[in-house]
Parts: sequence; C-alpha cells; structure tokens
Amino acid sequence: MASATSPTRRHRVVVIGSGFGGLNAAKELKRADVDVTLIAKTTSHLFQPLLYQLATGILSAGDIAPTTRLILKNQKNCRVLLGDVEDIDLANKTVTFKLMAMQRVVPFDSLVVAAGADQNYFGNDHFATFAPGMKTIDDALELRGRILGAFEAAEVTNDPEERARRLTFVVVGGGPTGVELAGQIAELARRTLPGAFRTIDPAECRVMLFDGGDFVLSPMGEKLGHRAQARLEKMGVEVHPNSVVTDVDYMGIRVKDKNTGAERRIYCACKVWSAGVAASPLGEVIARQCDGTEVDRSGRVVVEPDLTVKGHPDVFVIGDMAAVPGVPGVAQGAIQGAQYAAKTIKRMVKGHDDPATRVPFKYWDKGSMATISRHHAVAKIGRLEFS
Repeated sequence: MASATSPTRRHRVVVIGSGFGGLNAAKELKRADVDVTLIAKTTSHLFQPLLYQLATGILSAGDIAPTTRLILKNQKNCRVLLGDVEDIDLANKTVTFKLMAMQRVVPFDSLVVAAGADQNYFGNDHFATFAPGMKTIDDALELRGRILGAFEAAEVTNDPEERARRLTFVVVGGGPTGVELAGQIAELARRTLPGAFRTIDPAECRVMLFDGGDFVLSPMGEKLGHRAQARLEKMGVEVHPNSVVTDVDYMGIRVKDKNTGAERRIYCACKVWSAGVAASPLGEVIARQCDGTEVDRSGRVVVEPDLTVKGHPDVFVIGDMAAVPGVPGVAQGAIQGAQYAAKTIKRMVKGHDDPATRVPFKYWDKGSMATISRHHAVAKIGRLEFS
C-alpha cells in the first residue's frame, strides 16, 4: 500500500509525549525518510522507575531526567516542541497544542500518541493536596520536601502527639512504587538520619503501607508479594493488605478494612499516593472520534492488534495510554510499542504496508523487579522468580 504523502514533501510524523514510548518512537525514526515533530508538556525525559530515589534524596533531578532536546539534538529529522496538547483532530490530521498564551496547530500524516498517565484518585481528586502522587519530577521534589520536612518539624515541636504525627509516614498503594518508597523511607530513617537530630530519634518513626489487595506487588504473584511484605516488615514497615483509604486530609487518613468493614483514623503528616493510574485525557479525545473505539476504566484506549485505532491505520496509541491484553504498564511495554509503531511507519513510507495484513504487535516480557531496600529486591522473569 503506497503512502498518501505528497511527493513534494516528506511524510510527517507527530509524536505526543517524551516518556519511554514517545522518545523511543522518535529515536527509532532517526534514519527514516520522515520529518518528526515531538510535542511534550515537559522539557525532560523522565526515568520514572527511579522517582522514589529522588523523593528520598538519593538522586538529583538531573540523574533521572535528562533534557529531551539534548537527547535528540543530533537527530536532524526531529523537531522538539514544548507544549500541552489540547486537541487531536483525526479527520483533518492535526494536533493542537498550547504553550503559555501561544496556540499552534501541527499537521501529521502519521501520529504516535504516548502521553502517559497521571495518578488516579478514583474520584477523590481533593486527596492530591494532602497525598501527592509519584509521576513527575515536581511530585518527587514535593515529596522530598514533605518527607524531610516531617523530621524537621518533629525536631522542633514540643507536643508529643504532634511529634508522633510528624513521624508517621503513610504510603497508599502496594505496587512497585509504593513498596520501593516505603522501603526507602524506612532505610532513610534507620540508616541515614540517626544521629543527625538532637530531640528525636528518626529510627522511631512509623512507616505504614496500605493496599487494597490480598498482598503487595500483586502483578508479580502471591509468592513474591509475601516475600516482599516479609522483608518490609523486617525493616519496620507496617504492611496492611485489604485496606482501602476512604478519606485524606491535613491531619491524616481514614482507612477501611475490606474484610471486616471496620474503619479507623490514622494521624500522619506525610502521605504518598501510589494506588493507581489514569491515562491521559487525550485517550477520550481520540475515542470520541472513532466509531467502535472505547476506553477502559483507567482511560486507556482499547486499540487494534496493530496498536492503532479503528478506521485510522496511521494513528498509533502506545504505552500507558493503550489497553493491550497481556501488556503491563511498564517501560518495556511502551518501548516495544514505540519500536513496533516506528517500524510500521517506515514500511508505510516505503509503500510496503498494507493495514489489512499487518502482523499484530507482540509483547516480549523481559521480566520485572521491585527494589525493597539497599540489598534486597524481588524479580520475576517469565516463570522464574527471585528474591
């Protein structure tokens, strides 16, 4: 199937997002006969799995978030634009984005949407004020200030109850981010900060992890989940499965036990939310324009086997925005989706692509790992499990 691109210009590819999906899609097209425009709302490419280390002071922002423009500076066929995408017009093949007071419209022949996901507060967005998530550099820096600030406030206060509240840390969500952050806070308190204060002993702080499932790290299976929990508890983390947080405010949280229905109030100063994600609202924008295309409960687009949307074989949705059976919301899913989309676009440009006969996207599971503490982690590679 020949490309519909005019012979007087090159095929135009617009990539939305500078995460693992967007950046790799642009890089994979480096030697292709196309012009790439990458539009992102941040200036950097964030290595999100290490955000918890930024939040606890181990790494600096520059260590995990290199500038996207500098990463792609030698890719002559790629232009990087900063802005927040407001609209995608599939019929007219345009993307509208805004930067400050400036609004721009960029045309495309092929589109790769990799705008990622944000925290999901399940309809309780007001929780965000008191329990920020862990999705951006700003989130991690905010949490760093809150975590270290809690110890500083505990050192200053003369009220025993307020000191106890300041030294109680709550993490909501037992996925990899929640487990890693809870473990790192415990290490910070018990290995790094002891001796640094005169009024308090940081090692006496409480670190509490709440999750709605039967065990933490549910995507990695029950065996590794229980091993991770055992290690966390050995470090002093209080792990509470089958627990749903029903309210969050300045003073603390309210938690409901799923088995008994009993609720209790926990007073804590520093709260972190890592209980779920919601895909970019651009998924809804796309779905409204495609008959038969839906989004799931997390806002992810239910894509075709070739990662496109119905009726638009040149529009790819990848990474956290795509609902693909068997593909978890991890970096490898986005990277492999980007490689598949770029390869398909290259074939399209050369006139070798027929959407009706495309080989479906196939995910290769390279395994997953969660780092619990400095010398402990759990990992799963296929059927093999390690701890």
